[in-house]
Amino acid sequence: MNTEQLLQQTKSKLDAATAHFSQEIGKIRTGRAHPGMLDSVTVEAYGRQMPLKAVGSITVPEPQQLQITPFDPNNLHAISEAISNDKALGLNPADDGRVVRIQIPPLTEETRQQMVKVLHQKLEDCLVAARNARHDTMRDLEQAEKDKDIGKDERFHIEKQIDDLLAKQKSEAENLTKNKEQEILTV
Repeated sequence: MNTEQLLQQTKSKLDAATAHFSQEIGKIRTGRAHPGMLDSVTVEAYGRQMPLKAVGSITVPEPQQLQITPFDPNNLHAISEAISNDKALGLNPADDGRVVRIQIPPLTEETRQQMVKVLHQKLEDCLVAARNARHDTMRDLEQAEKDKDIGKDERFHIEKQIDDLLAKQKSEAENLTKNKEQEILTV
C-alpha cells in the first residue's frame, strides 16, 4: 500500500465533500436574487427535460429580481411554467412576451431562521462525509499495519496528517457556513 496515494485519496474525498457543500449552500436562498436559485429547474423543451441554463440566460438586473431570456422565444411559456411548478422555490414568474421576470420576495425573520437551520444541516452532512472518509482511511491503515506493510510509527504519523487534513477541511466548511449565515441574516 502506498501511503502517499492513501493521503491523496483522503484529501480528494475531503475536497469533494467541501466542494459539494459549497455548491449546496449556493442554492440556499438569501434576501438577494442570484442565478443559482434556479439550478434545480428543468424545462420541457424540444420534447425532453432540459436544465433552465440550457434554454435561456439568467441575469440579475436588480438585487430583488431575476430575468431569464430564452435562447428560443418559443420556450418562453415553458420556462415560465417550469418555474411556477417548482413548489420548493415558491416563485411567481411573469413573462412579457420577450423575457421572464421573477420578483424575489423579501425573507421574513422566520424564513431566515429556517434557512439557517437548513444551512447547519448541510454543514453537518458535509462533516459526516468528511468523518466517513477519515474512518475509511483509518481502517485501511489498520489493515496495512496488520499486513506488515507499514509500521506502527508510520501509521500514527499518517493518522496525524489525516487528522490535520480533516481539521483544515472542517475549518473551511465552518467559515463558509459563517459567511453564508451572515448573508442570510442580513436584511
